[in-house]
Amino acid sequence: EVQLVESGGGSVQPGGSLRLSCEASGIFFSRLIMSWVRQAPGKGFEWGSSIGSGDLDTCYSDSVKGRFTISRDNAKNTLYLQLSSLKTGDTGIYYCANGYRPKWGEGLWGQGTQVTVSS
Repeated sequence: EVQLVESGGGSVQPGGSLRLSCEASGIFFSRLIMSWVRQAPGKGFEWGSSIGSGDLDTCYSDSVKGRFTISRDNAKNTLYLQLSSLKTGDTGIYYCANGYRPKWGEGLWGQGTQVTVSS
């Protein structure tokens, strides 16, 4: 079955950290550019980060640069996002998807994992 499954979300206080995972199956994961996209409550989708197939090329939006780190383990078909110095504005559903800065409805997306940052 072709799918992406995110995990690792939860509730944390401002300044806290989380590590999100996205396990891929049924696709040639190691060949794909992968991204993380989030959706804050009541808002549209916001691209956060992308990584090349070889784990060397990464890029981030200004809103997460310096706080989030994207990585991948091609042997495990898994994409990661380390979230640090979390702010309340980081609250939302985090999705992994294939492609660079993917748009909703394009390519393969996971079901999302909820991240809530609140004191």
